[in-house]
Amino acid sequence: MEKTLRELAELVGGEVSGNPELFIKGAAPLQSAAEGDITFITSPKYAHLLKTTAASAVIAPPEIKVKDKDLIVSGNPQLAYAKILTLLNSRPYTAKGIDKRAYIGRRPRISNTVNIYPFAYIGDDVEIGERTVVHPGAFIGNGCIIGNDVAVYPNTTIMDRCIVGNRVIIHAGVVIGDDGFGFARDGKRHYKIPQVGVVRIEDDVEIGANTTIDRAASEKTWIKRGTKIDNLVQVAHNVVIGEDSIIVAQAGIAGSSILGSNVVLGGQVAVVDHVKLGNNVMAGGQSGVTSDVNDNEKRA
Repeated sequence: MEKTLRELAELVGGEVSGNPELFIKGAAPLQSAAEGDITFITSPKYAHLLKTTAASAVIAPPEIKVKDKDLIVSGNPQLAYAKILTLLNSRPYTAKGIDKRAYIGRRPRISNTVNIYPFAYIGDDVEIGERTVVHPGAFIGNGCIIGNDVAVYPNTTIMDRCIVGNRVIIHAGVVIGDDGFGFARDGKRHYKIPQVGVVRIEDDVEIGANTTIDRAASEKTWIKRGTKIDNLVQVAHNVVIGEDSIIVAQAGIAGSSILGSNVVLGGQVAVVDHVKLGNNVMAGGQSGVTSDVNDNEKRA
């Protein structure tokens, strides 16, 4: 796909400085960009790299002035680059339907625009929306509801009755809706508490590879709109994670904790059970959160 610099600037809400009819066919970082590519720079401290890049155009903040490069001037060059990269690498969606080697249970409610690949398992009474793709080896249990434009990558497991919204990305090896870790003491033994709730994943969530999100003991474990979860994260039963939060790799959130919106947990952060983190809370890598945290606070 090729686009003019003017078309790309319109896409990202930027302004062209240079030749608006310049054709761009790709996007790449400064060091690896070639002729026909667009790249980006976020700060004047990297401006010296513009002398060596082969890129035909650059997305730059207003404070950077370059005489010999065509520019898109943007207040957020990284976001503009991400949008352009997405556009230039997009491919038309083609609905191939359900492969005959996939297993489909009873009473399915599956859109005719899906792609369900070989050896996927779809249980009874499952609903799957438009343009959703289910890759080989994925398991979707009985009574699940999966929205539109969802990507379910290989060897993902979504257990019975879980709910997944629209435009959710579920990477390989994710387990959604396995039993929460709940036991009652019976003398020296442990008596399993039945885990009868569900997991609800709202729109525009992304879940990294080999992450596990436990079903609730009752009611729901709830991941709200726009949250992004990295690889190898553990989310325990009845946890609530607010909108637009970021949970980095190997973080663990214990049962019944409630996280507000725009929370950021660094790598290997541990959150104990039954605590509340307010909106915009940030916890640094390998820290432990053992008590409630108010809005806008930081924990090292």
